[in-house]
Formats: sequence, C-alpha cells, structure tokens
Amino acid sequence: MKSFLRILLLPSLALLAAPAFARLNVVATTPDLGAIARAVGGDQIELTVLAKPTEDPHFVDAKPSFIVKLNHADALIEGGAELEAGWLTPLLEGARNPKLEAGKPGRIAAAEGVALLEVPAALDRSQGDIHAAGNPHFLTDPLNAKIVAAHIARALTELDANAAGTFEANRRKFDGELDTRMIEWGKLIAPYAGRPLVTYHNYWIYFGRRFGWPMDLFLEPKPGIPPTPAHLAEVITKMKAGNLKVVTVQPYQNRKTAETVAGHTGAVVLDFPSFPGGKGTEGYLDWIDYLVKSTVHGFEQTR
Repeated sequence: MKSFLRILLLPSLALLAAPAFARLNVVATTPDLGAIARAVGGDQIELTVLAKPTEDPHFVDAKPSFIVKLNHADALIEGGAELEAGWLTPLLEGARNPKLEAGKPGRIAAAEGVALLEVPAALDRSQGDIHAAGNPHFLTDPLNAKIVAAHIARALTELDANAAGTFEANRRKFDGELDTRMIEWGKLIAPYAGRPLVTYHNYWIYFGRRFGWPMDLFLEPKPGIPPTPAHLAEVITKMKAGNLKVVTVQPYQNRKTAETVAGHTGAVVLDFPSFPGGKGTEGYLDWIDYLVKSTVHGFEQTR
C-alpha cells in the first residue's frame, strides 16, 4: 500500500517542485508601443495597452482600472517624450508601484536613443501644444521602431534573463520583416516621391520625412488649437497654389472640417489611424503598410 501511495504522490510532488512559468506583466501606454512589445516579448509577457487605437494619445481616458494594472505591472513602456504626461502621472501616483519608478529597470522610456525632431529652443505656450523633448510621434517612422524594439528587448532581458534568447530572436525577426517591407514600400512610393500632404495635426512629420512626403501644412493653426475659418482659408489658398490634393484626418479629429477643405480644393480625404488596431491593422508593420498604401492610393486618385 505504501508503495502504491508513493507512486500516486510522485507526480504531484514533481509538479510542486517544478518552478511555475511566470510571464512578465507589461503595460504599454499606447498601441504602437504595445504592438512592438508584443512582437519582441511574444509569449514571455502578459501585455496590457492603456490607450485605445481611436483615442487622442494626449488625452486618454484615465480609468481607475488602469491604476490596478499599473500596480501589478513588472514593467511600463511609455513614449518618454511627454506625450502621456498629462494622464499617466496621476495614474502612477495612484498605483504606488516601486518597480515603475523613474530610473528603475521596469520603467522603459521608448524615446531613449531616438533622434527627436522639433525640439524647441524655448517653451512658449503661445505656440500651442508643444513638447519640451520634441515631437513625440516618432514611431510613425518605421526605422525608429527598430531602435525601440532593441531598447525593449534589452529592458525585458534585464527583467527576465532566462528569456533573453527569445527576446533577441523576436527582435531579429521583427527587424528582418521590417527591412523586407521597407523595400516593398520603396517601390510603391517611388512614382510619388516628393508629393506633399496636408494633415490635421502635426502628427506625421517622422512618417513624411522617412518616405519623402512633406507634411508641413496643417488644418490646425497651431498644435492642439482648433481650426479657425481664417486659417482654413489660408490653407485652401496654399493648397490651390501648390496643387496639394491629399488631406489626412485621424479618428478623433473633425472629418467634416477636412471634407470642407477638400471640397474647395478637389482633394481627397484619407482616414489615417493613429495607431495599430485601427482600420483592421493589428501589428505595427501592418499599420505602416496601411498608411503607405493609403497615401499611394490617394495620390493615384488625384493624378
């Protein structure tokens, strides 16, 4: 009987002795950061993304449930260029998680190592919603995504050295797929190199520079300031003079305003999702692919 009981108990004791597989609990502030974290972390992380793909990342609805998520997190991935400062700071204060304090391994600022554009010489709030660190929408440039993926891989490895090989393999796979897409995108955009677009907000400067599409005419008179009739009249005049035929608008912006401008200029309005998860795009590369192909289609429509 004792031998029989010993046989029955051995599997249970083995299970108790075996270490449990514990994934890192990671919180990302925005869907683009979340998409890259998912690509790098794979099945080694449990991921929560705070902002919805359709939300303005400057003004995310800071739900009380976010405090709980942050309290239980092993790591927080944020932009690090003040984009989320207005809503993330009070959430972190409420979460009281020492792992996520500034300077700790669990606090991952994605902007580190990225050359930010439009860093102001001095802060002047009369110029609208500007950021002291520079334009925070750096992940609209896919080559910046490679920098961020490498940063996330290093940070996750510091938190879970046992999964280092997985993180590095995933990062290499992401980089390889991105390189392949860059070649494909280069062929698509070649006939339309140098063609300018009009955007609602100064969100796409990194995207425009990477693909050679100037984006320096905006429906907003200043960042974060709603369009005025006088400013829109100036935009229409400049569009007619420069033969600008494509206007982009994001989910949380007033599409009717863009349509009005387009109606006066013969332009088309393109719906640009601000993040992966919009317009059926789940992964980061699918998001950039959608943006590139939508832009090319817009130019094709207005030839």
